[in-house]
Amino acid sequence: MDPRSVSLGILLLCAAGTWGGNICTTRGVNSCKQCLAVSPLCAWCSAEVWAQSSPRCDLHANLLHHGCRQEHIEFPSSSVTILEARPLSNKGSGGSATTQMSPQRIQLNLRPDDSQVFHVQVRQVEDYPVDIYYLMDLSNSMKDDLRNIQNLGTKLASEMRKLTSNLRIGFGAFVDKPISPYMYISPPEAIKNPCYEIGETCLPMFGYKHVLSLTDEVTRFNEEVRKQSVSRNRDAPEGGFDAIIQATVCDEKIGWRNDASHLLVFTTDAKTHIALDGRLAGIVQPNDAQCHIDKDNFYSATTTLDYPSLGLMTEKLSQKNINLIFAVTDTVVGLYQNYSELIPGTTVGTLSRDSSNVLQLIVDSYGKIRSKVELEVRDLPEELSLTFNATCLNNEVIPGLKSCMGLKIGDTVSFSIEAKVRGCPQEQQKSFTIKPVGFKDSLMVVVNFDCECSCESHAESSSPSCSHGNGTLECGVCRCNAGRLGSHCECSEEEYNPSQQDNCSPRPGQPLCSQRGECICGQCVCHSSDFGKVTGKYCECDDFSCVRFKGQMCSGHGQCSCGDCVCNSDWTGDYCNCTTRTDTCMSSNGLVCSGHGSCVCGRCECTQPGSYGDTCEKCPTCPDACTIKKDCVECKKFERGKLAEQQSCSRMCRDEIETVQELSDRGKDAVNCTYKDENDCVMRFQYYEDSSGKSILYVIEEPDCPKGPDVLVVLLSVTGAILLIGLAALLIWKLLITIHDRREFAHFEEEKARAKWDTTHNPLYKEATSTFTNVTYRGNM
Repeated sequence: MDPRSVSLGILLLCAAGTWGGNICTTRGVNSCKQCLAVSPLCAWCSAEVWAQSSPRCDLHANLLHHGCRQEHIEFPSSSVTILEARPLSNKGSGGSATTQMSPQRIQLNLRPDDSQVFHVQVRQVEDYPVDIYYLMDLSNSMKDDLRNIQNLGTKLASEMRKLTSNLRIGFGAFVDKPISPYMYISPPEAIKNPCYEIGETCLPMFGYKHVLSLTDEVTRFNEEVRKQSVSRNRDAPEGGFDAIIQATVCDEKIGWRNDASHLLVFTTDAKTHIALDGRLAGIVQPNDAQCHIDKDNFYSATTTLDYPSLGLMTEKLSQKNINLIFAVTDTVVGLYQNYSELIPGTTVGTLSRDSSNVLQLIVDSYGKIRSKVELEVRDLPEELSLTFNATCLNNEVIPGLKSCMGLKIGDTVSFSIEAKVRGCPQEQQKSFTIKPVGFKDSLMVVVNFDCECSCESHAESSSPSCSHGNGTLECGVCRCNAGRLGSHCECSEEEYNPSQQDNCSPRPGQPLCSQRGECICGQCVCHSSDFGKVTGKYCECDDFSCVRFKGQMCSGHGQCSCGDCVCNSDWTGDYCNCTTRTDTCMSSNGLVCSGHGSCVCGRCECTQPGSYGDTCEKCPTCPDACTIKKDCVECKKFERGKLAEQQSCSRMCRDEIETVQELSDRGKDAVNCTYKDENDCVMRFQYYEDSSGKSILYVIEEPDCPKGPDVLVVLLSVTGAILLIGLAALLIWKLLITIHDRREFAHFEEEKARAKWDTTHNPLYKEATSTFTNVTYRGNM
C-alpha cells in the first residue's frame, strides 16, 4: 500500500483515539459497498453477531479491537503487480529485440478514491536503427533546393553512420491538390505545363507522390532525386499536410520498421493548407487518415478528401511512432514553430534558401529528438487521474514533470506515476497505455476496480436472521424486503410507535431526520431530492450542498461528500480549484517559472522584479546569461556561492561543466563571460547551447589571480629611487651654483671694465732697500 496512505491512516487512528470518531463512522453507511466507498482506510465487519453500539464500518484496527475476527473483515487493499518487465537494452542493432522502456505490463488493483504509485524507466539505447523519409516540396520555388540535395543520400549516410550502423532513407514529394483554385487551368497549356506562362517547362501539378521506399542503398536515393523535376501551383500555401498524413499511414508502402526511430523530414519554403481549406475547391469530405497511394505511387484521393487537421496528424504520428522534422525557411519558421508546439515529438529547423544546410539540420534535429524523453498517455479512463514525477539527471526528482531534456544517448531516466481512481466505475476492469513519444515501446496498465465486497457473494436471501425471512442477510446485515424496516427487518411501515422517534435524532430536542426524511420504525427514511442524494443515519449528509466555483460544485474537480469537497488527485483547496501540478509552469529551460517565480495553483507568480509572461520567461531587467551562469560556475566548479549554500545547485544548474585551457570559437550560440570571484581572481568561461538544447559551461582551468608583491624588487626599487632622486638633487644644486658663479664673475668683469686709474706717487710707498752711512768708518789705516 502507498506509504502516504499508511501515514494518513496513522493520523486518522490518532484522531479516532482523541475525538472518538473518524471518517468511516460518521458517514452513516449501512452496507459493505458503501463503507468501502467512504475512504480507502475504512473496513467492514461482516460478522452476523455484532454489538449494536459498535459501527460495522470503521478503521481496520478499531474493528479488531472491538472483537471482529480477521476472516470477517472486508478490507481490500490497493496494490501494484508487475506482469512483464524485460530488462532495458544497451544497444539497438543487436540480434535480439530492443527494449527501451521497462516494465511493459502491470496490473493495478484500486479501491474507490485510492491511489497507487508505480515506476517506469526509459533509456535511449546506443546504435538504434533509424528510418528517414525525406518529404520535399517540389513547387517551382524549390528548384535550387532540388539540385543541392542530389547527393544528400551519400552525405547523410556518412554523417548518420556516426550515430547508427543501421540507416535507411526514402523520398517523397508534394505540391498541392491538382484542382482549381490551387492549380493553373488557363491557358489550357498550363494544365500540362504549369510553367507555361513563365517560359519554362515543368511537371503537371500533383498532390503527393511516393518516390522511393526506405532502403539502405543510399545511391538509389541520389539517383531518384536526380530524376525529379519541379512543378508549379497557383496559390502560396502548399499541400504538405496531405503528404505527411499519407507518408504516416502508408507504412507498408513507405517501409517503416517496427524496431527503428522514425524521422519524417518535411522541407518547404511556404505555408501549408490545413483542414477546411478544401472547401475553396468544393471538397467537404474530411480526411479519413487512410492510405490512398495508387499503383503509380500517387495520392489518389487528393481531389476528394480535405486536408488533415493538426489533431488527426498528431494522433497518427503518435500511433506510428514518427518524429516530424520541419525544415523550413526563415520566412515561415514562426508558423511551423507554432505547429510543433501542438504536435508532440516535433522539431523545427531553419532551412537556407537553397537547402544547402539540410544535412546539418537533419543531424541536429535527430540530436534534439534523442536528447529528450517525453511520456504520453493513451486511452486513460475518465475515472483515473495520473500525477507524474520525473527523475532525470543527477537523481533529482522534479515533481509534476513527465519529460526529461538534455540527455545523452545511453542515459536512463525514470518516472514515478501515481494513479488515483475517483468513485467506482461501472466496468470493473479497464486499461490504458503509457509510452515515450516516438518510441515503439509502451507500458500497458490494467486496472481492476475493487468496489465490491467478497461477502456479497455469500448473501442469504429470506434469511431467518432477518425477522423470519423478511430480508436478505448480506455481509452481516439485513437488506430488508419492501415494506420492512429495522436492523433485522422486524418493523413494518404500517406499524407506528411514538417512542421509536427518539432514535431518529442525534440528541433530544433535535429535529427528526434533520427535517429531510421520515422517521419510520425508529429509522430515518431520507427524502429524495432533485439535486442529489440525501444519506446518513439522520439524513444529515448529501452530495449537493458543497461550495461552488464558477457555477460548478467543487469546481468540477472533486466530489461532494456530506457537505465537504473531496478533491480529485492533482487538486486542492476548499473549492478544489487549485491544482497541485507544476508541468504547466515549466518553461523551455526546464525550470519552474524560468527560475523567476513560483508555481501557485498551476500558474506562475513572478517574484523576480521585471519578469513577466506565462512562465516568467520574459525579463528585460533580469541579469544576463553571464550573471546567471556565474553562480552555476561557482557552485558546480568550486562548490561555493549562494546556490551551494542554499543547496539548490543541482536544481537550478542543469549545465554540464567542462574544464578547458582556452576558450574556442563556437559560433553565435556561445557567449564568453568574465567575472571576478571573492579572491579578486578573474574567471573566464563560455556558455554554449548545443543542437540538442543541452547547455555546456566551458571554464578556464586556472583563474587569472593577482600576484603578491616581491620584497626584493620593492626594496631595490625604493633604494634605486632614493639614489636617483639624490643624484638628481646634486646635479640640480651643481647647476644652480655654476649658474650663480658665472653671473657673479660676469658682473665683476663688467665692473672692472668700467674702472679708470691715474699714475701718481704714493706717499705711503717705501722702497724695499734702505742705504745707511757709517760715520766711524775711516777706511784702511
